[in-house]
Amino acid sequence: MLQRLRHAEIMRRVRLSGATSVRDLASQLGVSPSTIRRDLEVLDRDGTLRRVRGGALASVDADADRPFAAVEPVDEQDKEAVAARAAQLVADGDVILLDIGTTTMRLARRLRGRRVTVVTSSLAVLDVLRADPEVELLLLGGMLRRPYHSLIGVLTEAALSQVVADRVFLGASGVRPDGQLVDTTLAEVPLKRAMIAAARQVVLLVDRHKFPGTGALRVCGPEDIDVIVTNEGADAATLRHCAAAGAEVLLT
Repeated sequence: MLQRLRHAEIMRRVRLSGATSVRDLASQLGVSPSTIRRDLEVLDRDGTLRRVRGGALASVDADADRPFAAVEPVDEQDKEAVAARAAQLVADGDVILLDIGTTTMRLARRLRGRRVTVVTSSLAVLDVLRADPEVELLLLGGMLRRPYHSLIGVLTEAALSQVVADRVFLGASGVRPDGQLVDTTLAEVPLKRAMIAAARQVVLLVDRHKFPGTGALRVCGPEDIDVIVTNEGADAATLRHCAAAGAEVLLT
C-alpha cells in the first residue's frame, strides 16, 4: 500500500475509534510495526493525530466548546472587511473552493448574483447560496460535523480529489510568527490540505486577531499561500515573514 493511502487509512481508523495501537494497525494494514511507527511519527509531527506509547490518539475537537453560532459575531467588522476585499479577487466564470468558517460565509454572501461555481464543505455557505440561480453550487459529501456546520471525513476528501479550482479561499485558526498556518481541529486539517492541492491559487482569509492565532495542528507553511487577505493591525513581523515566502499581502 502506498504511504499516502496508508496514512489516510490510519487516520480513518483513528477517527472512528478515537485510539488505536501499533499492533492492530500493522495487522489490519498488512505492514510491519516499524512501518506503522514511522507513519505515526510523521502524522504526529504534522499535527493530524497524537502519538502515544504503543499507538495513537485522535485530537480533541476544539470547536465542540466554541461552535459556529458563538464564533460568528466575534470581530464582525474585521471579518466583513476581509470578505469584501476577497470578493474583488473573484472573476465571473471562476471555479472557487470555499473553506468552512465565518469569514468564508461572509464572502459567500458577496458572491450572490455572480456567475461563478462554488465548491464547499460548509453548510453555512450552502444556506447562503442555495436559492441563488446564478451561482452553480457543488456541495462536497461527507459526515456531518454539527458544531461547525461542516462536512468531514474520507468521503469529503475523496470528492476533493476530483476538483480542479481556480482558487481556494481558506480559513484557519491562526498564523504562527514563522508564517505556519495552524488549526485547532483534527478533522478539518486534511480537508484544508486537500483544498490547497485542488486549487491553482491559495487565498488565506484571516482577520488581524489571528496573528498569531491558536492551534496545535499544522496545515501548511507560508510558501504554500499565494495571497493573504487581512486587516491593518495584523502583526507586521509575521506578515513580513509570509511575504518573504512569496505570499502577496492585501490589507483592508
